[in-house]
Amino acid sequence: MINRHRGDTALMVEGEALPMRLTLGALAELEHAFSVDSLPALGERFASGRLSARDLARILGAGLRGAGAALDDRQVAELGFDGGLNGAIRAAIALLDATFADPAAEPIAVAGPQETRPRPPSPPSA
Repeated sequence: MINRHRGDTALMVEGEALPMRLTLGALAELEHAFSVDSLPALGERFASGRLSARDLARILGAGLRGAGAALDDRQVAELGFDGGLNGAIRAAIALLDATFADPAAEPIAVAGPQETRPRPPSPPSA
């Protein structure tokens, strides 16, 4: 079950919601993968908006593993994301937002109206 107050989000894969959470261990994994030495540096790295497909697989993989899945980044990269690349990007944004956003603030609607605060990269628009 997804619990946003705990930082849970979901990755939709072939109609199934796979839970994701960036636990302290998952964040440490990402610090190492992105060669940063602090959580603020990790947040800044994500907020830069410059993520590769490999970065996206790392973020989603860490979130899935943080919620208990046993998938490596290669397996994550081969999943059939609902919504394709845009669906994967939206899921990563939701995960980062759930982890780094102010818990008192309203959640950002990924596909909603104009957003008022900085956030991780957005999916490409058509």
